[in-house]
Amino acid sequence: MNIKDNIADEFDAFSTNYTQDMIGCVPYYNELMSHFVDHLPIGFCPSRILDLGCGNGNATATFVQQFPEANYSLLDASNEMLELCKKRFKEYSVDYINSYFQDFQFKNEHFDLIIAGFSLHHCSTDEKRFLFKRIYQSLTPNGIFMCSDLMISKKNPDHPTLKEKWRNFVHQTFPDGKKWEWLKEHYDEFDKPDNLQDQISWLKEVKFKTIDVKVYENYWAHFRAIKN
Repeated sequence: MNIKDNIADEFDAFSTNYTQDMIGCVPYYNELMSHFVDHLPIGFCPSRILDLGCGNGNATATFVQQFPEANYSLLDASNEMLELCKKRFKEYSVDYINSYFQDFQFKNEHFDLIIAGFSLHHCSTDEKRFLFKRIYQSLTPNGIFMCSDLMISKKNPDHPTLKEKWRNFVHQTFPDGKKWEWLKEHYDEFDKPDNLQDQISWLKEVKFKTIDVKVYENYWAHFRAIKN
């Protein structure tokens, strides 16, 4: 498997068996995706939801049954992923945005809920810090930002251990080694994860105060940050 020239082309190619590949390639994928709805405060009922890096819509799919009347904005750099979402969510009110995060114009105090499922690791440290600021500004009062992702810097001394455990996990589903070979090339070229504690610090810098975290093996994590 050869990687593409940019992240949009990568996920155009990755779109065919996206969910099955994510489950086989990402430890705790189903558990981390389930936290999006499971960790909402009682009584919280968002009317406008933004999915950053929506992929084929797996994160949004956890919300549409519970909030069918909400308006959803699905953003992704891959047009193929957005086409999958259009077929999946044709019964709901959805706006589709083919864009990179840095090119998206966030509206001030517009969204009640912003979610990011395994997408922010494509952003550099500076991009994440800028994005957190824009997310905070774009949330309504008491709005919520939720993220599930890999959260460990490549400079972290535990990173080699992470990659070895990750390789073993992928080989359980794809024992011929080809999937891990592609994943490793993709990860080395396009992924820029940061440590969880650093990201929590950046969230606090932009005035998020209530931040709750669920961590699996110190690397795969979910956080919820409330604008209050």
